[in-house]
Amino acid sequence: MRATVIHGPNDIRIEQVPDAVVQRPTDAVVRVVSACICGSDLWAYRGVAARVPGQRIGHEFLGIVEEVGAEVTGFARGDFVVAPFVWSDGTCDHCREGLHTSCPQGGFWGEVGSDGGQGEAVRVPFADGTLVGLPKEAAGEEKLLPALLALSDVMSTGHHAAVTAGVRPGSTVAVVGDGAVGLCGVLAAQRLGAGRIIALGRHEARTAIARTFGATDVVAERGADAVEAVKALTGGQGAHAVLEAVGTEESMRTAISIARDGGAVGYVGVPHGGPAGVDIAQMFDRNVSLRGGVAPARAYIPELLPDVLSGAIDPGLVFDRTVGLDGVPEGYRAMDERTALKVRIAF
Repeated sequence: MRATVIHGPNDIRIEQVPDAVVQRPTDAVVRVVSACICGSDLWAYRGVAARVPGQRIGHEFLGIVEEVGAEVTGFARGDFVVAPFVWSDGTCDHCREGLHTSCPQGGFWGEVGSDGGQGEAVRVPFADGTLVGLPKEAAGEEKLLPALLALSDVMSTGHHAAVTAGVRPGSTVAVVGDGAVGLCGVLAAQRLGAGRIIALGRHEARTAIARTFGATDVVAERGADAVEAVKALTGGQGAHAVLEAVGTEESMRTAISIARDGGAVGYVGVPHGGPAGVDIAQMFDRNVSLRGGVAPARAYIPELLPDVLSGAIDPGLVFDRTVGLDGVPEGYRAMDERTALKVRIAF
């Protein structure tokens, strides 16, 4: 079968790899229908995150179950499924508590020795604990596929930021970052009833999506200027809940500074580029809380899925380019050069 592999910085290739097969009785093999490129994949593409030459890549996909192991009871051949970006056994203490990303037997797609999501098929460990079933008829609804695909990572991650930041009905929310996760954070805040949503971003095409998702205000400034702008919009107080979706020292510093006293920051941006910029004294003096981390998408997908299926939310709008498998290397270049927000791969 064919799949995406990374050989080094700026070196993404489509190559023949061993077929995905059931190796353990709890496995399933999923034929991929739709996948995508994540902003976090770019750190490997840019050489910031180390990868072994020839390693698989990609962690977001929808597909059709092709084969199941003898111990899989929840799925059968022909089922339409979405895979969260981390596999998990579904039975450990962490999984039962809704923190599937801490499952001792879990892992990330594309780890050495595992299949990546940007390929024709994927071996799914612990299929019963990992996969989420979708209506079979949805597999043929092309307009719905992007929104369903977003559940695998970016929508669930944006939701995690909103939940950990304590977004509640009527609250004022600020979102730092105008990438796909930040935009989904805007949508998540709107879904949870935020009264005002301030999106921090300077790319007009992206902030237009933010407004579609529910942003009431847009702040294009960065750093101290952004802090001043948010304070001006909020009567000098800042936001009850701040969603940090970038992962840099500057973005974390901004997020903490624009939270109002007693507020909270939900951080989901993958940390990179140096120290986190957390000023404990500033947080202590103003009672600002900091929560977040890797989103347990497996816990959130069942909650978010009905709203996607009903059309109440459409996170699929973050996909602004679709390519076939052969177009994946160009998709990476487009996202790296910011000529594409998020690239979907159709099979």
